[in-house]
Amino acid sequence: MRFDHRQAKRPVIGLLYLDHVLRFFDKSNFRGWPDRIESVVYHWGNDKQRFINEVKRKKIEVLIGNIPATAYETFRDIARELPEVRFIPSLDSQFANKSKENVTHFCEKYQLPAPATRIFYEMDEARDFLGKTSFPKIIKRSYGPSNYGGYYVHKVDSKAEALELLGRKRYYPVYLQDFIPMKADIRVMLIGHKPVCAFWRRPPKGEWLTNTSQGGTMDYQGVPDEALALAVRASKAANAEYWACDIAVSHDDEYRILECATAFAAFPYIRDWIGQYLMAELTFGRKPYPNIPLYNWEELGKISSSVLRVMRHITFGRHHDTQAMTDTGETFHRISVDDYPLLGTEPLCGEEWPSEQWNRQDNYRPRVTPPLQPGIREIQAAELGAEEVTEVAVAVEVGLQTTRLH
Repeated sequence: MRFDHRQAKRPVIGLLYLDHVLRFFDKSNFRGWPDRIESVVYHWGNDKQRFINEVKRKKIEVLIGNIPATAYETFRDIARELPEVRFIPSLDSQFANKSKENVTHFCEKYQLPAPATRIFYEMDEARDFLGKTSFPKIIKRSYGPSNYGGYYVHKVDSKAEALELLGRKRYYPVYLQDFIPMKADIRVMLIGHKPVCAFWRRPPKGEWLTNTSQGGTMDYQGVPDEALALAVRASKAANAEYWACDIAVSHDDEYRILECATAFAAFPYIRDWIGQYLMAELTFGRKPYPNIPLYNWEELGKISSSVLRVMRHITFGRHHDTQAMTDTGETFHRISVDDYPLLGTEPLCGEEWPSEQWNRQDNYRPRVTPPLQPGIREIQAAELGAEEVTEVAVAVEVGLQTTRLH
């Protein structure tokens, strides 16, 4: 007998929150969902079993929300204890959220262009490499919320400078990338593997960091198709319902992925689009998909960001509904039928990135105890000025930022 999606029962959905972590979604992003939307909060510490029990008690079938890096491995365990619950995004889709090292593994597996990268868990191997390699190099903190405003990304011009930085910052593992002189980078946000927002981030004259907190500027015009296509490839590889990529553009117009994640800063109307997309997916299209024209950002980007932050539930008519909006017959010519339709995602069986193999941060045992920090808690403790740090304290710093990608 053929399965009739029109008769399928709507799942019980819940929103996943964590204490001290700013919320990406709330119930208003799912306007029009006819059933009660549950919520469940993880309180850190020894809260795993209570959290699992609450999900079961509320009969949640779909749990929606991003998981911060410092809780990723805990939620790997939780997901295994809740095999009947669909996590959106899946833990595999959120693999790149945890660390820059994971971004590197992801790009290598799917042959996505990225800066040449070396990762060292043995300090003697890192020192040996630094003595032989060319400079400049980029050193990044790999684990945790490590790219906030670019403050954990450093350019070094010699072995001595690199070793001094590593000794002072105590980054572990040692994460090194080739420095790519670039004219800008591009942030692309996607829903259902379709670009829904994209913009340039350009460094100040004579500088190399593009973060706006470091003096960089943003603009929305003329984002090249090559960047959009690369972001779509990455989104499909991650099987992500929503996704964002930061893509470096070299002076030779080569494109390389710098960052990618399911957690990213987004205006509320983009989160509304994600909510609408997820409702359509979970009802097999009985709820309507959002219509999001390609290049919409070129027009919306002309609006002040202070206004965009309070705009909600923006909708567009279909192409056949397009009408001239002025007495001279002008329309926005780039809102048109495009080559990037909204695509569905299917939950996959099994685990693509099992912790037993890929959680090197906790599983690797160095030959010699490194003089650097062995994990996230110690990294956070050093920065918070504490001798010891609990998971709650870790969460506090995570809560200082909205997202993984800034």
